[in-house]
Amino acid sequence: MSIRSAAVVGTGAVGEALARNLVSHGIDVQIASRDADAVQKLVAKLGDRARAVETKALGAGVDVVFLAVPADAAPLVLEAASAIGNAIVVDCTNPITWDAGPVHAPPAEGSMAAHLAHRFPKARIVKAFNTFGAEFHADAKLGATKADLYLAGDDADAKRALSELAATMGFEPVDVGPLRNARHLESLAILWIHLASVGGKGRQVAFKLLAR
Repeated sequence: MSIRSAAVVGTGAVGEALARNLVSHGIDVQIASRDADAVQKLVAKLGDRARAVETKALGAGVDVVFLAVPADAAPLVLEAASAIGNAIVVDCTNPITWDAGPVHAPPAEGSMAAHLAHRFPKARIVKAFNTFGAEFHADAKLGATKADLYLAGDDADAKRALSELAATMGFEPVDVGPLRNARHLESLAILWIHLASVGGKGRQVAFKLLAR
């Protein structure tokens, strides 16, 4: 499977950055959000490869859907999106609270990705694109190398296709195993948020798996 079209749910910093990266690499993109005005503005910025869609039509005719929304909104998106069908669903979210810094606050299943898989068993859920900020969603360069893109999921074909897309977008894809490991990616995201904010490292940092 080769990914040629995508949908991005969310028009915040991450959603816009993802959409820009996809369009810049020749991927047609649907944009959906509860904020219709923000969708139209983003589509106008992105040009001919982008178009606005309503959430109920989300996923029709696309290969992958990125959930770039607050974690508690992700289930609502999938409840409303009746047209997703066989599209890969990428959970980019991180369920957190704040107590002098970020705190992981997952649902009972241990991660938002596992929660989505439990509620929507037919969905092809992959946890990915959640361990760095919007700056890297837009541009994967990390000094002389590139940021890692960690993926967790139980659908091997979905992870393979998403890995190929991630490489096209400039990332170094790393398969971290089954969907149960999504909780570790969310914890890694909490660590990134801590380092970038109260840890004082700033947002121009990303994780890299190194080998000797």
